[in-house]
Amino acid sequence: MAQSTSQKTYVVEGRQFRTQADYARASRDRELIDKLRQRVQDENPAGLRQLSQELHNGKYRFLTILGQDFTDEIDERLKKSTQSPGKRPKQKKTASGRSARKASGGRDAAVTPEGMPQELKTIVEQELRLREKRRRLLVLLCSVVGLVCLGYFGLYAYYDYRTRASYEHWSELRDSGAAHSQAAAPPVVHLDSQDREIPDVLDEYKLLLNKNRRLIGWITIDDTKIDYPVMQTVDNEYYLDHNLEQQYDKNGAIFMDKDCDVLAPSTNLILYGHHMQSGRMFGELDKYANEKFAREHPYIQFNTIYEYGTWQVMYVFRSKVYNEEEIVFKYYQFIDAASEQEFDSNMREMAEMSLYDTGVTARYGDQLLTLSTCDYKEENGRFVVVAKKVTAKE
Repeated sequence: MAQSTSQKTYVVEGRQFRTQADYARASRDRELIDKLRQRVQDENPAGLRQLSQELHNGKYRFLTILGQDFTDEIDERLKKSTQSPGKRPKQKKTASGRSARKASGGRDAAVTPEGMPQELKTIVEQELRLREKRRRLLVLLCSVVGLVCLGYFGLYAYYDYRTRASYEHWSELRDSGAAHSQAAAPPVVHLDSQDREIPDVLDEYKLLLNKNRRLIGWITIDDTKIDYPVMQTVDNEYYLDHNLEQQYDKNGAIFMDKDCDVLAPSTNLILYGHHMQSGRMFGELDKYANEKFAREHPYIQFNTIYEYGTWQVMYVFRSKVYNEEEIVFKYYQFIDAASEQEFDSNMREMAEMSLYDTGVTARYGDQLLTLSTCDYKEENGRFVVVAKKVTAKE
């Protein structure tokens, strides 16, 4: 459940952090940075160069902006440690110089403007004009690049602010639930092509469903930024670059595969989300690559708009999006098991791919939840967490 933003700030290494969670991450980064600084106290260029390479290669995982600050610090120290006093450039004899010598009857040409031969003076003036033209073009190019970068970062900041504000508003609406006066109004429900009885929508999602009828649930994972509405539409591409307000947004939104059905329900409900560098969406899902984190966070809360649900993590693995003609297990095509044999076969495939054994298994008839996001360790890579439903309440 979202918490209201506190006005208190925390400072680490001159950087301000808004929440205790961000402060804790920054403190962890500072401890790692202090250890790394001890390695290069003597300003040895070789040591600085090795540390710089390690930082740029991602050997150390930082959780806050302090990591980038430290990387910049090491790069600057390396640059200073390798600088040497400049040498006076050696003068070269040029074609123009030979021409000047010939024009002066073999004698050295005068270096003052008054004594400079006309031919050499013309060449120098042309070269100066050419250099000035290049300088102006370079200044213009740098100005254009600077404006483009400024515009990009301004747009990024705007999108980031709009995204945060939108999700905070949705969280407030969810928390207000039935207490809001509009909660008594009939909610907009998903259109169902089949003649099925639609259960009542949970009170806390009625206002949200009135706001966007594509809402299908809400997912939360403790100690991560994952606390989002889940959308579903007939186009799996739409929420890759649209937010909850139907606006273009590169963050996209968390969404359920169009072929999944929460009413039937499907054997496996598959949720997709971007792996954002900011940690938004499913950017922190890969915390489950750490077995210790998985042991400490074995449960995922995913509620549909009709029913609460708690899910226990079962498999964690890396996969990829394969070509259609490749004959291989494709987790994203496992939505409904037609038989017990098919279900067991899929369980074996995922168990073999899992990074570690959680000790949790499933049997035919259990309902599964699959969370999928991008994984940049390989082209078209995916990081996947599979859980089974263990509790639900009306």
